[in-house]
Amino acid sequence: MSKLTDVPKRILIGRALRSDRLGETLLPKRIALPVFASDPLSSVAYAPGEVLLVLSIAGVSAYHFSPWIAVAVVVLMFTVVASYRQNVHAYPSGGGDYEVANTNLGPRAGLTVASALLVDYVLTVAVSISSGVENLGSAVDFVIEHKVLSAVIMILLLTLMNLRGVKESGNLFAIPTYVFVGAVFVMIAWGAWRGIVMDDTMRAPTADLEIKAEHQGLAGFALVFLLLRAFSSGCAALTGVEAISNGVPAFRKPKSKNAATTLALMGGLAVTMFCGIIGLAMATDVKMSEKPATDLLENGVPVGDGFVQHPVISQVAEAVFGKGSFLFIVLAAATALVLFLAANTAYNGFPLLGSILAQDRYLPRQLHTRGDRLAFSNGIVLLAGAAMLLVWIYDADSTKLIQLYIVGVFVSFTLSQIGMVRHWNRHLASERDAAARRRMHRSRAINTFGAFFTGMVLVVVLATKFTHGAWVALLGMVIFYGTMTAIRKHYDRVSEEIAAAEGPSDDSVRPSRVHSIVLVSKVHKPTLRALAFAKLTRSDRLEALSISVDPVETKALREEWERRGINVPLKILDSPYREITRPVVEYVKGLRSENPRDAVSVYIPEYVVGRWYEHLLHNQSALRLKGRLLFTPGVMVTSVPYQLESSELAKKRAKKRAEWNAPGAVRRGPVDSPATSRPRPKDPAGKG
Repeated sequence: MSKLTDVPKRILIGRALRSDRLGETLLPKRIALPVFASDPLSSVAYAPGEVLLVLSIAGVSAYHFSPWIAVAVVVLMFTVVASYRQNVHAYPSGGGDYEVANTNLGPRAGLTVASALLVDYVLTVAVSISSGVENLGSAVDFVIEHKVLSAVIMILLLTLMNLRGVKESGNLFAIPTYVFVGAVFVMIAWGAWRGIVMDDTMRAPTADLEIKAEHQGLAGFALVFLLLRAFSSGCAALTGVEAISNGVPAFRKPKSKNAATTLALMGGLAVTMFCGIIGLAMATDVKMSEKPATDLLENGVPVGDGFVQHPVISQVAEAVFGKGSFLFIVLAAATALVLFLAANTAYNGFPLLGSILAQDRYLPRQLHTRGDRLAFSNGIVLLAGAAMLLVWIYDADSTKLIQLYIVGVFVSFTLSQIGMVRHWNRHLASERDAAARRRMHRSRAINTFGAFFTGMVLVVVLATKFTHGAWVALLGMVIFYGTMTAIRKHYDRVSEEIAAAEGPSDDSVRPSRVHSIVLVSKVHKPTLRALAFAKLTRSDRLEALSISVDPVETKALREEWERRGINVPLKILDSPYREITRPVVEYVKGLRSENPRDAVSVYIPEYVVGRWYEHLLHNQSALRLKGRLLFTPGVMVTSVPYQLESSELAKKRAKKRAEWNAPGAVRRGPVDSPATSRPRPKDPAGKG
């Protein structure tokens, strides 16, 4: 069975890596940028479209507000980037927003941030993959006709690549990300040259269409609400910014400096591309609608259900480069790829955060463990499963999914920045160096403005998106919060229950006697080995126990026992209903009730087989019996193995592989990851 599963596993994810090779997986800035910043960089492919979709409710006349909305998004981006540069210096251990909130605002705030981030990471995968499918569908009809299937396949491929390790997946993902960034900059530059210098007229494929406004002539509060909703949709460009602060340990040294530099690069690139695409969309007269079949009109007639509304970036590329041109195809392919790969930001953030939460006993301990390739495999698989479920529920529709988006990330933004303000206040109270105090005051001012701005955006997002789907994200946060709280209570209760007492206790007192029982079905080699081992333990009382379900077999067993002269008393229990497990359990419980101070040791002979199908043919009664006896206090269960010939063949097969590693092998700890030991901030002045 091990060979059947291990060989494909090695082919798919590669050979297992030794723990001492963890340092080789650390990332330089050129690889860390596409690994951790692919989400905010790729969001420029759909964030401008979301702004125009919302504004279209008031008709095309509302589009002239889009540049001002872009300015507000740019200011917010620079604020968040500047704020997180303080975070990576003050908390370089990888806890990110969770550690900042947990340390400075308390466990409840920390758990709230963790819940928000976990929801946001799942949505990042679902939104990015769905948007990538839609962009690819503009060139490949099969993809758009089978959106859910295509999205699930892409999630599986991305999961497989991440299971191979962070560095290996980063090397693969770097090329499409840089091609996308380069292609967008070429499009912006060429579009600006054609429009400004050559005075060409560039027309998007929807330029000649009209928009039927749902609400014409909006003014006053209604217009303000619409603009705020459009702004909140444009804030999708900020998702993933926090991933760099969570992934500082994955950077090469100096970790904090490299992470801060990557943050600045990411912010500059994302802002430039976002503004450039918005500007070109206005120049080429792009039209978008939330209900294109009915609200987009051609010669006064709705375009109908057969019309496919392509994303803004695709329409702009067609207007600038020309449909079917080489650069158009390159940008379309790069956009689809980078949107798929944008989910990689979540594949790096979710497992690491899950590992830290598992160490803090808020999530199952299995999430704390690194897999064969030194990646947090369990967290990766959990993220993929949750994302596929969302994609299936929402039919891989990015417009529907994006309504759930952003809430979680702005919850973490806001609480993190409030926590950083508390952080600087605490250190200012004890710092006496004038230069250090000036740096702290500057950092606190940045974080204060960040907390105010992101908090305001959070209120806007909740007010404008709640009825459009944001409530689902909030519900997810509540579920995560409740689940993690329950898991922590369980672990605390178990820890308290199993804690060793300082003085003598019932658990440390030697039992009065040990009553050993060897289970017997017939006299054969496994039975004789179990009897020999039980004798070696020198129990106070030893007996063999058999259950009579067939009188003929029972008679044959008794005769064989007497013929061999086995000097262990054989006790046979009748089972009129042909049960095996219940009579044994009741007999053992009876011994315990008669002598509560005694310990009962049950020995079960078991076959060790080497072929997967042989497991189905042997040891089933033993497994059921062990499962029942484990719940009986004062009872010890010992398996006495007997290796059959097929087990020797399995052993020989295993030796042929020098680094054979059976699936499911137990691994402990994240191998020198921040989750193992998260140090306190080294420098209160923020030097990292």
